[in-house]
Amino acid sequence: MADVKITISKNGGYRVDGDVTLVDHEGNEVKVREGQRINLCRCGHSKNKPFCDATHNTVKWDNELAKRG
Repeated sequence: MADVKITISKNGGYRVDGDVTLVDHEGNEVKVREGQRINLCRCGHSKNKPFCDATHNTVKWDNELAKRG
């Protein structure tokens, strides 16, 4: 398996680089194209969860966790 890198984006979501299997809370695989960069929601307001849709740019949310990470 290739290396996977997860980056906490400043004022944004989690960027996932590398081949991963994304599974939802019920254990179902979420389809992702091979080699596709994944951006996961961190603010909790995305309308396309678990993926980031850049809603964090238009809502107030606490991104303090990224500063502590």
